[in-house]
Amino acid sequence: MHISKNLTAPWRIGIDIGGTFTDLVLIDSNGLLWQQKAFTTPDDPSEGVMDVLRLTADATGLSIEAILSGCSHFVHGSTIATNTLLESKGAKVGLLVTEGFRDSLEIRRGIRPDIWDHRTPFPPVLVPRSLRLPVRQRIDKVGQPCIPLDHDDIKRAVAEMQKEGVEAIAISFINSFLNSQHEHECKALVRELWSEVWVYASSDIVRMVGEYERTSTVVLNAYVAPRVVPYLRRLELRLKESGLKRPLLLMQSNGGVVSVPQVEHRPASLLLSGPSAAASALVVCANALGSPNLISIEIGGTSCDVILTDESGVAMTNSTDVNGYHLALPAVDIHTVSAGGGTIARRDQGGMLRTGPDGAGAFPGPVCYARGGVHPTVTDAQLVLGRLESGRYGGGLITLDKKLAERAIDSRIAAPSGITTVRAAAGIVRLMEQEVVHAVEKVSVERGFDPSRFVLVAVGGAGPMHGASVARALGCRAVFVPRVAGVFCAFGMCTADARQDVVRSWLKPLGATSEHEIEEFLDTLAHECRNRFLDEGFAMDDIVIERALQLRYRGQQSSVDVRVDQPETNAIRAAFMEQFRRLYAHDQGEDDIFITGGRATGSVRLGFSEQENGERVKREIRAVEIRRVYWNEIDDFKETPIFESDALKYGDTVDGPALLEGSTTTVVVPEGCRLEVDGASNFIIHLNNQQSGVAA
Repeated sequence: MHISKNLTAPWRIGIDIGGTFTDLVLIDSNGLLWQQKAFTTPDDPSEGVMDVLRLTADATGLSIEAILSGCSHFVHGSTIATNTLLESKGAKVGLLVTEGFRDSLEIRRGIRPDIWDHRTPFPPVLVPRSLRLPVRQRIDKVGQPCIPLDHDDIKRAVAEMQKEGVEAIAISFINSFLNSQHEHECKALVRELWSEVWVYASSDIVRMVGEYERTSTVVLNAYVAPRVVPYLRRLELRLKESGLKRPLLLMQSNGGVVSVPQVEHRPASLLLSGPSAAASALVVCANALGSPNLISIEIGGTSCDVILTDESGVAMTNSTDVNGYHLALPAVDIHTVSAGGGTIARRDQGGMLRTGPDGAGAFPGPVCYARGGVHPTVTDAQLVLGRLESGRYGGGLITLDKKLAERAIDSRIAAPSGITTVRAAAGIVRLMEQEVVHAVEKVSVERGFDPSRFVLVAVGGAGPMHGASVARALGCRAVFVPRVAGVFCAFGMCTADARQDVVRSWLKPLGATSEHEIEEFLDTLAHECRNRFLDEGFAMDDIVIERALQLRYRGQQSSVDVRVDQPETNAIRAAFMEQFRRLYAHDQGEDDIFITGGRATGSVRLGFSEQENGERVKREIRAVEIRRVYWNEIDDFKETPIFESDALKYGDTVDGPALLEGSTTTVVVPEGCRLEVDGASNFIIHLNNQQSGVAA
């Protein structure tokens, strides 16, 4: 993870569009790395992409054409799908459903995140009832057609949708996961009647049991498609006109990359495009540490994303919630909370200090940005506490003004609360860090993992400022701060593999299912997965397939994924019971175990390799300045050495309290901790000045 201007083609480029900054990472053929930031342009994200390319060109002395023409893999983490949903700017969608099931999308199976909360309204239904139109047809519970598809109903529905100005049509019929015949027949007829409309069938997106989940997913797909796909086509064309010779690759929610033509069929797979890139970057971190047990906290301008990985790999999920809407597509299991540098702090009606859930965003940003912001944020608090300093940051992108931050915190929080500005600022940071602690406990303690077994990976522009405090509260043994912490997801895009997931329901008792049947079912999934790669032009020998069954006890709601190398029933049963005990601290015996589905996950390595370690040095390093910084441990300010992080080399050590300042992030090393620089120029913070067993 070294940083250099002396770049050798071909190189990889990863671009991640965040809420505040658009990040670029370029890794050349020797493993040398360049990182760059530009402001995100919410009105047209492609402008942020071109801006960061221009800044990179200026800084490296190359032209944009030279940068793009020398690129072997250009991976983009697009927020266009997420923003389309969050801002309610998607297409006008019509939904064709089985007669009698018109309202399933709105009923939502009665799902509530908090079963005791009956007051919070559901998010608006993406398809109004007037555009949820019934079609007479039926597939029975074993997948056989029992009522033929009524073409006249489809024709009447399409005519009504044309009159209402529908832009995209979603099709979701009962039991189509067992037999997609009627959905595909309906889709073909819709295209015959109305060739220019976007149309998607649920069985092409997700072949899983659960009428509501499938319907919600295909509606989300149709909702974002007319906004996402044209944008990606325009961006790819613009990049090719500027010199890019290779296909534009997109980061998917499952942590793998895919081409624009492939994603056109499932644009909803981009809804967690940016944060999921952290999964592949975590694999690089695990290799650097020699330990797979990691928990990452990526804290940016608006939120904190938490991911856990252990011996079984990065945690994945078959369904997730995006702004209150159910998405039943494979995704990296990311828990997100509103805890970022731009998170707004305020007093509630009872005079209590609160942080979030809203943030200041890229514009106007924190008060200290001097862009018209009035609400104090976590970044303003860090500036008051001396952990940031007035002046230019991010390569001159922003200028921080401490006086503005002090004035905002004093007038809106400190003075009304009868406390000092410093105490108010410290309270803002502590409250925000407590939110992060709870988020980590959500993915660890609540799922049977002891955080003390894990290294905390602190990334994002603000993550390294909070990593040590959060790790201490959790009992983690060390904090790992990659040198690319400030552009971690963009780095992950450079290291990601191509990936495809095929998931399908299969309802069978494990004890009554032969090993031959299991093998045949999993082979079907693997065959479909493999064909997707072959359609993309990948070689058969490069494709790696992993297979898994989804199992649960009778009466359970949630299934457990069990990897299957060989379809041996006893081994599958034992693996399921072991995972069940880890999750729930008990098992229910060997009987009444049911198969609910299966998964084939395919990947193709895209050839990333890190630069070799540098030569270890033993020297005394000097601080570039001494600054008064507030420390929680003494509840006061202390003269603190400030080091330039980019100048540190393999073997250097820094004892806390200290700050390390770089171009994209600041690392906080509290009192009693020691920071070491490893062979790849990453930082390891040993808490309480004790060796953690993590090699530097």
